[in-house]
Amino acid sequence: MIETGYEAKILDSSLYKIFKGVYNDFKSKAISEYKFELAPLEYEEFIDAVEKGYLKCIVLNENNIPTAFLVYTTSISESIELNIIHCLGNEDETTKQRGLIEKCLELTESDRQEKVVSYPMIGHQSVYTADIAKYGFKFIGLAVLRFVMGNASSERILENMKLPEKPERYKLVSYSDIYKNDAIRIIHESFKDTPDAVYDTRYKSIEGTTDIINKITESIYGEFLPEATSVLLCDDKPCGFAFANITGGKIANIPLVAIEKNHRGNGFSALLLNRTIKTMVDWTQLGQKDFSEVNVTTETNNYKALKMYRKIGFREDYCYPQAYLIQKHKK
Repeated sequence: MIETGYEAKILDSSLYKIFKGVYNDFKSKAISEYKFELAPLEYEEFIDAVEKGYLKCIVLNENNIPTAFLVYTTSISESIELNIIHCLGNEDETTKQRGLIEKCLELTESDRQEKVVSYPMIGHQSVYTADIAKYGFKFIGLAVLRFVMGNASSERILENMKLPEKPERYKLVSYSDIYKNDAIRIIHESFKDTPDAVYDTRYKSIEGTTDIINKITESIYGEFLPEATSVLLCDDKPCGFAFANITGGKIANIPLVAIEKNHRGNGFSALLLNRTIKTMVDWTQLGQKDFSEVNVTTETNNYKALKMYRKIGFREDYCYPQAYLIQKHKK
């Protein structure tokens, strides 16, 4: 139980003015301490998102003064996505974090009958791992890798990498919506039994995977790049995909890579990624777009994927624990 003197409650208009200082403290540390790729919302934009129900915010008051907060959402995926826990200073940090988690679990008890709680513990939040585990959370290690534009070593690796032979039946093309149904099917089959499906249960069904692909191709998760998204065709039928988008500013991302089961083991993922990354490198060098980097995330124990990304010119930047709490009815 939370100690006397602390009170966790939903953020409402009565706290807007006094809460601003705590939020701006988080905002000043978002990139340096929490590994945010882009600056978070301005305070007025954050409040607007809360009022519209896009985000839910729990504030921890210490003697009626906000000193910590937690943000989560249920509107992006089929999971309860816990975005950030931030405490003002380090004093009593563990107690504050526990109070916020307990309030979040209380408020989401009904939703948790059917939904997984997903919590990427990026940056400073990784220190909460042991305490989070006490509430039943499990963990998957994730690694973030980056291909930095203008890095001579990475670009040389990309240019000189040895690619597998591509039989005449196969060819690489850019993405078109005519391939969407095949993308949904291949992504579903490739991810339904992976760790990704544990904390994003949409991968487990065709309907859920459709939502993921729609949100990528409709630029919900960032500006979609169909020309850089690579499709592998065999006898003119799709059998592999490497999606590309812009997550914000100058940062590009590879959100999904998948090869149909019958075509695996031939190095085709490297072909897809080589084409996608080269497209974005060419755009940057020609001044058509201005990317600073391309990033990708994969499990820390997926040695095959890590090796492949290194061969393309990616380098590990940092790792973090992805926490998840399974649905209550499945315990």
